[in-house]
Amino acid sequence: MNKEKRTNIAGGIILVLVGAALLAVQILPGVFIQFSWPWIVIIVGLFLFGLGAAIGEPGMAVPACIVGGIGGILYYQNLTGNWESWSFVWSLIPGFVGVGIILMNLLSGEGGKAFREGGLLVLISLTLFAVFGSFFGALGLVGDYWPVLLILLGVLILLRPLLIPKE
Repeated sequence: MNKEKRTNIAGGIILVLVGAALLAVQILPGVFIQFSWPWIVIIVGLFLFGLGAAIGEPGMAVPACIVGGIGGILYYQNLTGNWESWSFVWSLIPGFVGVGIILMNLLSGEGGKAFREGGLLVLISLTLFAVFGSFFGALGLVGDYWPVLLILLGVLILLRPLLIPKE
C-alpha cells in the first residue's frame, strides 16, 4: 500500500475517534467536561499512530494502541476513582495489542490476515477481562458462569487451526 493510502486510512481513523469522542460529549454531557492528565497519555497514543502512518511505518499502530488504550483506562479510573479496577483491567492490554495488529495489517494492505492475527488476542483479552472482573466481583455480567468462557475460548483455540487455513 502506498504512502497516500496509508495516510488517508490513518487520517480517517483519527477523525472517527475524534468524532466518537465529540459524539460522546453530546450524548453524555459531563463525561468529557474537563481536560485531565490521562488525556495526555491518549494524545500521545494518537500522535504515535499518526506518526507511524505519516512515515510509512504501520507497525507503530501496536504501541499507539497500547498507549492510547492505557490512557483510556486511566481516564476511566481518574473519572470514577475506581483505581481498584486495576486488579482485572490489566487484562485488556493484550486486546490493545490485538487492535494494534489489526490496524497494522490494514495499513500494510494485508487486510485478509488482519483479524486472523489480532482478533484472537482481542478475544482472549475480553475473556480474561470478563473472568477476572467476575472473579473479583466487579462484573456481575458473567457471575458464577465465568468458567464457561474459559471452556469456549479453549475450544476456539483447539478448533482454530482447522477452521482458519494458513496463507
